[in-house]
Amino acid sequence: MPLDWAKVKERYEKGALVPTVAGGKTLEVTGADDTAIRIRNPLWEAQLARGDLEKGVALIEEGVISRDPGLFVEDYRVYVTDDRATSVAHILHDLGFLDEDTGIAPRC
Repeated sequence: MPLDWAKVKERYEKGALVPTVAGGKTLEVTGADDTAIRIRNPLWEAQLARGDLEKGVALIEEGVISRDPGLFVEDYRVYVTDDRATSVAHILHDLGFLDEDTGIAPRC
């Protein structure tokens, strides 16, 4: 299923605390608009570009990028961008595109 940006905006435009894939922490989303999801932590602020997220989801759907959160981060860095790949994993997990983290998953 492709990324429905209208649902992304509705979910995050007013901000949200997104659970991290592992570790029991949260990622602070400060908003979303037509071009990006905005995030921050105490040390930095960033934007996750809509085009990058859409490309990542399309590659998941095509089977190019893994649904396993740990492997997803590696794949996303190779096939999409090295910009905030772990943060993208938290968002896509929250949206249901990534599986639950089950620990180390070797590629075979």
